[in-house]
Amino acid sequence: MPRGKKCRRICAMPQVYEFAPLNREDAETVQLGIDELETIRLLDYERLTQEECAVQMNVARTTVTSIYEEARNKIAQALIGGKRLVIAGGNYELCEKAAHCCGRCGRECNGCKKECRKKEQEK
Repeated sequence: MPRGKKCRRICAMPQVYEFAPLNREDAETVQLGIDELETIRLLDYERLTQEECAVQMNVARTTVTSIYEEARNKIAQALIGGKRLVIAGGNYELCEKAAHCCGRCGRECNGCKKECRKKEQEK
């Protein structure tokens, strides 16, 4: 029996959940998971390494690599193919300090690191 997927920690829900080409009302839809968006945010926007991203999301580095590759492919499909990109779903848990989270729990921050690490150790 296969092992269940481990929840990926994210620090904030997206502010925007949909992007669509202006000139195509009937565009196909590509769904990007919230956990996939988090890898894009951490690796491309925050410029973390895959190792740092893995610590942040509480998963293995190899998991980050596969999530990231899938996310990039979906974004490319939307941009190149003129498809609507909808951000929804995924296997994630919101950081319990999300309201005050710096967005980088895997690194030093304003109290987040200790709290997130403590939660990890309790599991």
